[in-house]
This record gives sequence, structure tokens and C-alpha cells, in this order.
Amino acid sequence: MGDLKLNLKLSQQLIMTPQLQQAIKLLQMSRMELQQTINSELMENPVLEEVIETPDPNIISESEVPKNLDGNWQDYMDSYDANSSTPPSIRSYKNIDDHFNIENLATRTESLYDHLVWQLKMTGMSKKEEEFGEKIIENINDDGYLHIDFNELAKESGLRYEDAEEVLLKIQEFDPVGVGARDIKECLLQQVRQLHLKDGKLVSLIKNYLPELEKRNYPAISKKLDVPMDKVYELAKIVLSLEPKPGRSFSQNEAQYVVPDIYVLKIGNEYVVTLNDDGMPRLRISNYYKNIIHDKSMYIKENDKEYINDKLRSAVALIRSIQHRQKTIYKITEAIVKRQTEFLEHGVSKLKPMILREIAQDVNMHESTVSRVTNR
Repeated sequence: MGDLKLNLKLSQQLIMTPQLQQAIKLLQMSRMELQQTINSELMENPVLEEVIETPDPNIISESEVPKNLDGNWQDYMDSYDANSSTPPSIRSYKNIDDHFNIENLATRTESLYDHLVWQLKMTGMSKKEEEFGEKIIENINDDGYLHIDFNELAKESGLRYEDAEEVLLKIQEFDPVGVGARDIKECLLQQVRQLHLKDGKLVSLIKNYLPELEKRNYPAISKKLDVPMDKVYELAKIVLSLEPKPGRSFSQNEAQYVVPDIYVLKIGNEYVVTLNDDGMPRLRISNYYKNIIHDKSMYIKENDKEYINDKLRSAVALIRSIQHRQKTIYKITEAIVKRQTEFLEHGVSKLKPMILREIAQDVNMHESTVSRVTNR
């Protein structure tokens, strides 16, 4: 029988944590994709909320994390200093419109009106009904809502009210889903109906408790609907995933700006790199949910506590990833500007050849990181 031997081998391995994966994913997103991701997270994560107003225009995001959460979050939050670590913000400068040009324009050709009329022509309605349908469509605003008194419109049509209402109901089945509604409740209920989400509690939530949902007062909704908190979260997630402005994708038909992440502005004799955070949601952790975790006198079910902790971890990871993305973009752009000052002054004839390795060395980052930032 041969001898048994025990060999020990020491090796290093990079573990791709979910947080690291998210940071890499955000780093290579376009600005529009990042905004969409943030808005999606705001809808899905009740712990995350947008800072509507802040006294310091240089603050990208802010957060306070309950100290009894797992991980090194508190160390991270303690180390974050908005005054010293945040790159300059474009909000500090005026007349930014001067820097837009024709190359930054994207266009679409079809209006919401055209899109709806095209569908109307295929319904097989009578001539009188079709004419009334066009009247309805003419009074649907850019958000997709019917903004005129339907009763008055029906009286003017010469149709029986029941027939006029049938035309409206048909238009409300058109694409985009939710179009032609007279208010937000009707818009959301149309979407629920067309998506076949047959849940009485969901319908009741939309009909009766949208103000509570807007305030994220989930305990009150739980009590009024007589359902557990996890059911409330499930219903809220569905409602928040619906489109409150179904016409918005058609609302800017002439031109849309492709907005940059960063600007290079000449201030005096110097070129200054500034982040463009205009229109970018600023995030923080909800005080309401922080208090729930902190308040030991407040009874909370273990499942609910676990859910809140999970959402807190997700919220802080997102805030941290966004900060990392913005600082990385800033550092790389600053390094490029330093190497290309003559190009900025005199044009293409003074453009210097560069490779990823040079910028990576300047900012002490890996070439793959520089590649992800500059690709888009």
C-alpha cells in the first residue's frame, strides 16, 4: 500500500461578489442606462429614496446606515466625505446649453397621435365612431391622458353615450398600455386588466390607497388591506412597476439630447473636468426604515426584519457603486485632459496617440477599468 501524503497549496482567487459585479456593471453603463437603473431601484426598494432638495449641490448621494447591520457598511459610510472626495459638479456652472451641438441629437419620427390614429384605422369602426375616436385622440396629452371632460365630448359627438364610451374603451386597449385614461387610478387599473393581474387586493390598493403607497406607509396598507407585510411589498412592487405616464416615450418627437456624463470646460486658462449630475437622482436611505431597525420598542416580525435588512444592504451597495462610478469617470477624464491639452486648444492636428495602458498607469487602475469607462 502506498503512502498517503497531504499537500497544502496556498493560492489567491478573486471572488466576484454581487456588490463587485454591480459596480462593474454600472461602470460600463451609459448615462441613460444608469438613470433607468436608478429609477428601477427606487421603485423596487422601499428603503431607497431620492433626495429632492439638498443644500450642497456637490453632494452626489447621502446615506446613513443602521449600525447593527452586517458587513463593513458603517466603515464605508464613515469614510465618505462629500466635501473632499466628490468630484466637482456641473451644477456649479452656468450656460451649459452652449456646449450642446447637433451631434448630440437623437430623433424619433412617430408621435403618440400618429401611433394611436394608426391603430384606430384598423379597428373596423363605423365612420362616425372613427371620427369620434379621432376627437378623443386629439385630446390625449403627451403623458397619454384624456384631458377633456368626456361627457361633454360625448354629447358633441351625436353618438349615444353607450356607443361613445365603447369607442373610448377600445382606445384604452391600444398601445401604449394605459393610454386614454382620465386619471392615474384608471391608467393603472387598465394596465392591471390588460396584464391579467387578477388580484382583488391589488385592485383595492390602486383604488383606495395610492396616497399611502406614495408615502411608502406600508404598515398602514397592511392594516387596511388586512394582509401581511410581505404581501404588501409584493403588491407595491407590482404597482410601482406600472407606467404612470404611458405616453412619455412619444413625448419628445422632434429631438432628444444624448446627455454626457462629464464636461470639460475652459475656465480662464485652465480646463476643468466636471461631472454632470443634472437630472441624476440623488439617493439616501429612508429614515423611516432606519428608525424601524433602531427602535427596539417597536415589534417587527423576523421575516419583515430580514426583508428590510436585505433591502438596506442592496440600497447601500447601489449608492456605493454609483459613487465609485462617478469618481472613476472623473479621474480617467482628468488624466485624458492632461495629456490632450494641446488638442483642446488647437484641434485635431494636435491630437496625441494614446493607449489604455498609459491612462491606467496615470490613474493607478487596471486597463480593463479604463476600457469600460471609455467604451461608452
